[in-house]
Amino acid sequence: MQPSTLPGSGLSDLCAQRASRMAASEIRELLKILERPGLISFAGGIPDPALFDVEAFRTAYAGALARPEAAAAALQYSTSEGYLPLRRWIAAHMARSGVDCTPDNILITSGSQQAIELIGKLFIDEGDTLLTAAPTYLGALQAFAPNGPRYDTLGDNVTAAVHRARAEAAGSRVKLIYLVPDFANPSGDTLSLAGRARIVDMAAELGCLIVEDGAYTALRYGGEELPPIAALDARRAGSVDAGRTLYCGTFSKTLSPALRVGWICGPRETMQRLTLAKQAADLHSATINQVAMHAVAEACYDDRVAAARQQYRIRRDAMLAALDRHAPPGMDWTRPDGGLFVWVTLPPGVDGRRLLKRAIEEANIAFVPGRAFFAEEPQDNTLRLSFSLADPARIETGMERLCDLIRSEVAALRAVPDAVPA
Repeated sequence: MQPSTLPGSGLSDLCAQRASRMAASEIRELLKILERPGLISFAGGIPDPALFDVEAFRTAYAGALARPEAAAAALQYSTSEGYLPLRRWIAAHMARSGVDCTPDNILITSGSQQAIELIGKLFIDEGDTLLTAAPTYLGALQAFAPNGPRYDTLGDNVTAAVHRARAEAAGSRVKLIYLVPDFANPSGDTLSLAGRARIVDMAAELGCLIVEDGAYTALRYGGEELPPIAALDARRAGSVDAGRTLYCGTFSKTLSPALRVGWICGPRETMQRLTLAKQAADLHSATINQVAMHAVAEACYDDRVAAARQQYRIRRDAMLAALDRHAPPGMDWTRPDGGLFVWVTLPPGVDGRRLLKRAIEEANIAFVPGRAFFAEEPQDNTLRLSFSLADPARIETGMERLCDLIRSEVAALRAVPDAVPA
């Protein structure tokens, strides 16, 4: 964290040591420029507000306040575990994907971001080793950072024994595996069935926790439906309660992000401990928002997911087609089966942060440089593109402008001897 340059009383000197590990999100900072006139944004992974069912939420809030008894409950403090009818709905939703659980296995959180933060607070001691993909979700790295973990990158040919040896060499132990297995943020990649089974086996061998971030799972546009890691783990262990996976879900990408309603699904004993952490953080998530979310989920969840899939599939296809047409040689990108992101590897020597500055100033385009998504050994010649907010015409225009800039960056590097890495 950079020292404050604002006038004040000098309280920065009193901050806890963990505050030095906090840093601003590059994505959140980019969101500040989205109102710039004419800007074509491929930056934040923000749901299209045109897909929100405004009337359903209007009806839900009116219903929550319609009767005195219901209004009193909706506007009152509530239990830390969350609104029971909503937890019942989520438990049934999880069961449909193969995770057989009860409301006691569910804790409502303020979005899945809080779920990740609470898990980090409960499980991570300073110096513990976390296994992650590279790249991985920036918000998880931010949530875990104050706890002072060290990281090791998951790889296809890296065994549990190797991860354990690396941790022990650093005086550490592997505590947690964090993954976004479906249409990952930022890469768009999906972990295969064999890969999921391997993670379950690895966690059992290491005796560590699995944190499965399911934020994008509902947004599938192609490929085969795959069971959550939590389902495979419960099947191996005999039940959710005997397993070692914490599944983090959210309504933010399907119904609305503003209500900040997410959840954790996991063993009941762990849910009780996480509930204590939740109590210390904010007592409970907003009651009326949980009541409204339950009403909307019951009324139209499947319909809203279907509508989102249809629109985002069109935009994904438009972005991939535009990249196929306009990308210069030496540029590569993922082809996701769902989610909101395409991950781009730029030609050698092209820096994503430098490119962003030019893109905003010269082409009125925004994206997220890829460097921030790496826990270790960042790759500067990467970037993340989100297709959620732009229609196909704007995607076409934006990709053409962006690829022209990349082509000019490559030409400029070639004009300078030794500028392009071998």
